[in-house]
Amino acid sequence: MLSTSFIRLLTLLVFTSFTDASFRVPCTKPLVEERLDPVNAFGKNPSRHVHTVHGAINFNANLTFDELRASNCTTCEVAEDLSDYWFPKLYFHDPKTQKFEAVSNNGLVVNYHNRGNLDKTKGGPGLKAFPPGFKMASGTPVSRSKKYIYGNGTQAELAERAISWECLRTTEPSYSSPGGFPHTDCEGGFISRVLFPSCWDGKNLDNSTDHKGHVAFLSDLNKGDCPCTHPVGFLQLEYVVSWDVHCFAGRWNESDGWPFVYATGDPTGFSLHGDFQTGWDVDVLQKAIDTCDSQYEEVTQSLGIKTTCSHFTVIPSEKAESCKLSPVVKEDVNGPFAKLPGCNPIQAGPGNAINYNATDCPV
Repeated sequence: MLSTSFIRLLTLLVFTSFTDASFRVPCTKPLVEERLDPVNAFGKNPSRHVHTVHGAINFNANLTFDELRASNCTTCEVAEDLSDYWFPKLYFHDPKTQKFEAVSNNGLVVNYHNRGNLDKTKGGPGLKAFPPGFKMASGTPVSRSKKYIYGNGTQAELAERAISWECLRTTEPSYSSPGGFPHTDCEGGFISRVLFPSCWDGKNLDNSTDHKGHVAFLSDLNKGDCPCTHPVGFLQLEYVVSWDVHCFAGRWNESDGWPFVYATGDPTGFSLHGDFQTGWDVDVLQKAIDTCDSQYEEVTQSLGIKTTCSHFTVIPSEKAESCKLSPVVKEDVNGPFAKLPGCNPIQAGPGNAINYNATDCPV
């Protein structure tokens, strides 16, 4: 059954104007939460910090496109999409006990936006489907502060601007900001947003250095031109993540500071990031790009998803929620515990955090 917070998230998205949204892929409960990361830590078990993972069940540390396409279920609601989507888990850091407790993830909605001047609707040659084996990351796990002047348009500044959040309130006006964390309770949910680059170099499926160099942002983040070095346009992915922070209301005061941290040991919010590995049926995705431009899902009275893109097979939410993967890394990721899984001591910046190993871990 869909959670109240996830229904609220879907409703928020439906009644928000996305004039350039090709389609959305809703994902309900997480597939698994553990320390694996086949983009940034391919083949490593465990990886540095805990991720919340949505998508196809064959997720593993050595993940391949063929494995994704062989998955027999997914937590997301479009059958032709067997991709995996993941991001750092959020924890409550109790100001009284100093212990960490997991915050429930109430769902993910992945927006696929047709943006940029390469899109056919803007006179361009058209956007392309992700090729088999393609993967990428957005955001910087070691970041702890804002570093660039807003709007200077460099790729580094655009990457910083691609991270944002919303604090949904019921007793006071909701508010939002790029980067950082809120300062109040968010009764209606805390929403993390991650925008991904949508320009590709046309050659490399990944970049072994940072998993970002093979892609680039549009010149104005969500509109404009691709750099000449990255001439191929993709749909722009946007993760919209819902966290139930309100269940910890009454256990902290605003004078304590916001008591939530990412699994990276980040109390600032600037380390938010996302990882993506495509498992799409390439032909179906290309047909959707070519023929479903600017079409939307609608929330029906039963709050199910009805897609206007005829190329997609919609999976009932109850079936998607039943797709579960047992963690490979055998450790408690929910708490309460005195330190975060892995070696992720709290580092508030403003400089970049230090990545520690088991041999030099200070906690």
